[in-house]
Amino acid sequence: MSEAMKAITIPTFGGPEVLSYTTVPKSTPILGEALIHVRAFGVNHAEMHMRKGEWDEWNPITGLECVGIVETCPGGEFPVGAKVAGVMGGLGRSRPGSYGEFVTVPVENVILIEDTKLPWEELAALPEVYCTAWSCLFTVLDLQRGETLLIRGATSTIGQAALNLAADASALVTATTRREERLEWLRGMGATDAVLEQSGLDQQLQTRRFDKTLNLVGNRVLLESIRLTRTGGRMLQAGWLGGLAPVEDFNPMVQMESGVHFSLFHSKVLGTPDFPLSAIPLQDIVRKIENGVWDAKPAKVFEYGDIHSAHKMLDSHDAGGKIVVKH
Repeated sequence: MSEAMKAITIPTFGGPEVLSYTTVPKSTPILGEALIHVRAFGVNHAEMHMRKGEWDEWNPITGLECVGIVETCPGGEFPVGAKVAGVMGGLGRSRPGSYGEFVTVPVENVILIEDTKLPWEELAALPEVYCTAWSCLFTVLDLQRGETLLIRGATSTIGQAALNLAADASALVTATTRREERLEWLRGMGATDAVLEQSGLDQQLQTRRFDKTLNLVGNRVLLESIRLTRTGGRMLQAGWLGGLAPVEDFNPMVQMESGVHFSLFHSKVLGTPDFPLSAIPLQDIVRKIENGVWDAKPAKVFEYGDIHSAHKMLDSHDAGGKIVVKH
């Protein structure tokens, strides 16, 4: 008989109240996987959409990422007792996710974290956010020193990470937020300029065009984000803060600007051959945060037994940063 473990499941779709504590068989790793004893995990907007039944793929045990200790690793890729992060690789989608006490993760989606004194809840705020932001900026957008970058939705978790990374790479960042009181805060984080996020931003900025644009607001501002990017520049859509509604009556021949490169990034590809986690300097990112170069502390930390409050905060869109749950 297999061992049992605690898990939080989605037995039916709905609000935060549908999340249920239950006992399930403990995950058993096979060759090519690591079993992680979960110590903390970040809460992501995708998990809200999964809970509501709005996502194309989901698992009753949700959760896209975690940090914890390697319990066992049949192939020996990671030593037992190692401190690691697990991110994507089908977690919470095609396989049970991090809302369990233990989780099996493909070794391609496990990152070793060495020599850090950051507490578990602070480490848990980093994997999905910084791996996504780094991939957006340096793999897809190919951001270079001195280039101008527009980040739409910069006070989101990925937006904040992208701002930290871009400023550190000596890019000239214009950051947007829908809250006027956060404009100066964004400048303090390293933004060259900060402006209010609003529809028609291309009209407000008039002749300004950016080398690179990172659109985290989504379809609602897709076309104007393309217009805000210079000819030969790149516009990347990597978030849906403005909702999942599609672009209506989209006619590329009429509405898209000539010569602007438009692409999409979805974090579910992290750990694939095209987007290997080994290319992402997470250890260096952890070190900079530990040394106080960047403030990446979670905005809210909840205990494992209070998942309903964590998801209520997620639904409110008022966290102001990463929500983390710790065991």
